Amino acid sequence: MARGETTQAKVHYKGNHDDYLVFVDDVDAYKKWSAGDKSVPLAHFVSTFKVFRTHNQGVQGTFDAAAKGTLESEFETGNHDDVIKIILERGSLQTSEMPERQGSKNDTMGSMIAH
Repeated sequence: MARGETTQAKVHYKGNHDDYLVFVDDVDAYKKWSAGDKSVPLAHFVSTFKVFRTHNQGVQGTFDAAAKGTLESEFETGNHDDVIKIILERGSLQTSEMPERQGSKNDTMGSMIAH
């Protein structure tokens, strides 16, 4: 991969009060798990064991960590592991490509011409 080029994957869940996200590192392992193979540990594909909310802005916008009270009112549990499983089971996978960064690699070097 070129400098800065990456793919970002997240599972989006549209709740009654807000939108929620869980970030995924290994899409293939997630697809295997969501197809019914629960022997795949969540730690193999979940990026971070945090639930993020987007303030009803879908998969775009500002991502804030969801408070325990918010999770309890939406999912009837404040346990992050249980909420992550619910989002992974009921949510939709969203992937986006991050393009390669362009530009100079080190502006502090100047023109590199001897003066």
